[in-house]
Amino acid sequence: MATWFPKNISTYGADIDAMFWLIFYIVGVGFIISEAVIIYAIFRHRKREGRRAAFLNGEKMSEFAWVLVPTAIVFVLDLGIDFAGSSVWSKVKGEAPPTDIHVIVTGKQFNWNFTYPGPDAKFGTDDDLTIENELHVPSNKPVRLVIKSEDVIHSFFVPTLRLKQDAVPGREIPAWFEATATGEYEIACAELCGYGHYTMRGFLFVHSSEDYAKWLAERWPSS
Repeated sequence: MATWFPKNISTYGADIDAMFWLIFYIVGVGFIISEAVIIYAIFRHRKREGRRAAFLNGEKMSEFAWVLVPTAIVFVLDLGIDFAGSSVWSKVKGEAPPTDIHVIVTGKQFNWNFTYPGPDAKFGTDDDLTIENELHVPSNKPVRLVIKSEDVIHSFFVPTLRLKQDAVPGREIPAWFEATATGEYEIACAELCGYGHYTMRGFLFVHSSEDYAKWLAERWPSS
């Protein structure tokens, strides 16, 4: 199943993948056991000559246990998944690490706009730079995002970062990531947002520190 996942380039991606594996194994083992019991019951209690069907009303504890015990097992496993997932959730959605790289991500039908604050490090000033469908960041450095929408609900999805966050009109939703490998990676919209949803595609460019500095110098030559 590891080959089903896209390449991971996020510092917290391995933790998210581990949660997928945990759920996969728990559900997989439960499925096999359940199907084995069902198949056994089908053959063990199949219609046979000389044997009459019995009606069980479930009032005996031994009969009720067939419902109670599986329910208790599923409940305990669910609590275990929730406990394991809480630390991952806290890492991804909790307090983001400090950084000087901030980008506003704005979804609209049918593009992603990425706004950088410029040399003054302030949004809403004359040196802001907005780029369509291209997000440029350095590797091995945290990046903070503010995700917004101009029109309908979109979903900012970068599979290689294991990052997916809805963009909701009227809200500014924070997110962050730290990419660990340079390269070009696809950004998608994972929410059906209109007739042109399939065209809403962008790219994440992860640069080395030197190349990112050159990219900044090309955009703000006087800085």
